[in-house]
Amino acid sequence: MGEQGTDGIPAAASAPGGRAAVRRGLVLAAWAVAAVTVLGGGGVGYAYLKLDGNIESVDINTQLGDERPMDVEDGSLDILVLGSDSRSGANRAYGRDEGAARSDTAMVVHVHEGRKKASVVSIPRDTLITRPECARRDGGSEPAAYRAMFNTAYEVGGPACAVKTVEQMSGIRMDHYIEVDFTGFKQLIDELGGVEITTTRPIEDGASHLDLAAGTHTLDGEQALGLVRTRKGVGDQSDLGRIQLQQAFVKALIEQVQRVGVLTSPQKLWGLADTATRAITPDSELDSVKELADLARGLSGLGSDDIHMITMPVQYDAIDRNRVVPVDAQAQQVWQALRQDLPIPAAATRDTATGHAADVIR
Repeated sequence: MGEQGTDGIPAAASAPGGRAAVRRGLVLAAWAVAAVTVLGGGGVGYAYLKLDGNIESVDINTQLGDERPMDVEDGSLDILVLGSDSRSGANRAYGRDEGAARSDTAMVVHVHEGRKKASVVSIPRDTLITRPECARRDGGSEPAAYRAMFNTAYEVGGPACAVKTVEQMSGIRMDHYIEVDFTGFKQLIDELGGVEITTTRPIEDGASHLDLAAGTHTLDGEQALGLVRTRKGVGDQSDLGRIQLQQAFVKALIEQVQRVGVLTSPQKLWGLADTATRAITPDSELDSVKELADLARGLSGLGSDDIHMITMPVQYDAIDRNRVVPVDAQAQQVWQALRQDLPIPAAATRDTATGHAADVIR
């Protein structure tokens, strides 16, 4: 499944430099930055200035104003992590630049009170939703739309519209926003030294330029990008199958970060922090080394086994089988659990079209 004429796109996959890695881009970036703050010595002032200068943020709060879900102070944390499919600049290698980007990977990361567990909900890009009215990128207004694809929210209104759409769907206020594009994702993986995975069977997909035999591989950035983009080479060849594959890769990424132990090498740590701060676009409350470091410290106790990842309960659309629609009752079980800072019940995803690709990686 996927949009006509496009080829699944990943989002950044970056995990926490130690373990928080809730999805792509977020914690690997935040933890790397946090660790720089404990290096000490006369270079710290320069490090702060250099890394702060790398960060380009977006002011979600000002754009959305007060018409948002209530900000619940229960000790939990909710972060929307998006992977952008922009083809501009260095990303032109992955397709023609049509002047607009969409969000091809979206994950709501809920870090539970106490920061010992996290729940991650992937939202399929082709989910048909009622998109809220949003301010357009060009300054105009985009009216609400019925049966609009989820990823068009980012396309028409950028990060603020994507956040507004997720908040309308879930009833949960997003505390933070993190975005990564193709090039940023590749650079993070290469700076890390690659990610080791074991495939249970061959994966071959000409569209994403991926050709892996069954067995153990250390993927560089380009190969990792191909893996999280692949759709035709695994499972039911749908976007749902690709999401399962992405989730399995995130787990492998977290474990790789733990094995490498970036804190033991100041040189590797600096390279990772420099790359991470250039690779991500956070919200304006995470636009400094100090703010990213504070976030990372709060997530540093999470490991891959502490993160529960699911796909939002959906079923194939009766009119267009290339699209999916939320299974409302079960989707609300998911969002209600997160609103109450509770584990997602297994019944919420039972008998839904979740895809079957996660067993490709072990």
